[in-house]
Amino acid sequence: MIADLLRRLAGTPTEDTLDPHDARLALAALMVRIARTDHTYTEAERERISRVLSDYYSLGAQEVEDLRREAEQTESEAPDTVRFTRLIKAAVPYEDREGIVEALWRVAAADGINDEEHGLLRLVANLVGVSDKNSALARQRALARDD
Repeated sequence: MIADLLRRLAGTPTEDTLDPHDARLALAALMVRIARTDHTYTEAERERISRVLSDYYSLGAQEVEDLRREAEQTESEAPDTVRFTRLIKAAVPYEDREGIVEALWRVAAADGINDEEHGLLRLVANLVGVSDKNSALARQRALARDD
């Protein structure tokens, strides 16, 4: 299943071939990648990823746990970040991508945002078509949350 997703990510996704689970998995894997950027992956980050996925997709506890575990495996096997952003950009309407960036900032903030996470998030925002200004606004909203 993971190999299939990675093959689909390697191609150019079209709306005809997009599976909603693929987009969810790509976002979850990107969250894991952000969390692992500083070479630590803490329980606080895992919990934050689960909470953000639950909030974003209205999933139950077991669904979130399954998605996060699958995302951890997928992230560890994916050679680059562009594959995830390409799928997200194809699957998520432009007007919703700022929410994706805000969700990623929430994950990065779980243990404090370091320079590596900040740099990766700026790149990701750019790759999904969110401007630096709107990414900064998404970051402010994420940091203002009490979670």
